[in-house]
Formats: sequence, structure tokens, C-alpha cells
Amino acid sequence: MTGKQIEFDQRVHRLNKKHSKMTRGYRATMRKDGLVVMKPQRVQSAVPAKALLICLAGLFAFKTLLLTSLGSSAYQYRVDSLAQGTEVEKAGAWIMQIDPVSQALSSQLSKVLR
Repeated sequence: MTGKQIEFDQRVHRLNKKHSKMTRGYRATMRKDGLVVMKPQRVQSAVPAKALLICLAGLFAFKTLLLTSLGSSAYQYRVDSLAQGTEVEKAGAWIMQIDPVSQALSSQLSKVLR
């Protein structure tokens, strides 16, 4: 009897989970046998992944150009002076710190430009 109860509880849990997903939207699809089945629709992110990747690439390009044009010591001096400011400036300094990707791209770009 407990096996049947566990099986029933699992089925109720699956149905409740499907119902909560369907409250966010659903679509009707027809199976090969002609039965119309409602399936929950996926929730899409407000910001597409492609936009995030473009912003990240733009940030690295900006950091690379600054690092190439200023040089590493002058760039680091400016980041250090930015880190002495307000909380927002400290966050900007943390984002703008020299990382391996920007450093490698900067060295490659300086070889191309010179």
C-alpha cells in the first residue's frame, strides 16, 4: 500500500509542478495521434545572452584600447586613484583592473600597431 501511495504522491507532485509552470504561459501542440496537449512555455530572459556577450566584448575592447594607449603603469595608476573614491568608483576600479585577457589582447594590439 505504501508503494501505491508514494507513486500517487509523485504523480501529484509532477502535476502541481506542471501546473505552476503553465501559469506563466502555455501552448497547444498536437501529437501524432491527434491528441491536443498543453505544454508549458519557456520563460525567456529579459536580456538576451547575445546582448550580454556583446557588452562583455565591448568592455574588453575598451579596456584593451586604454591599456594599449596609456601603458600598463599609467593605466594601473589611474585604476588605483579610482579605487580611492566612492563605492561606485571602487566598483568601477574593480571592473577596470588589469586582467589576463585584456593584458594579452593589449600586447597583441601593441605588436600590430608598432
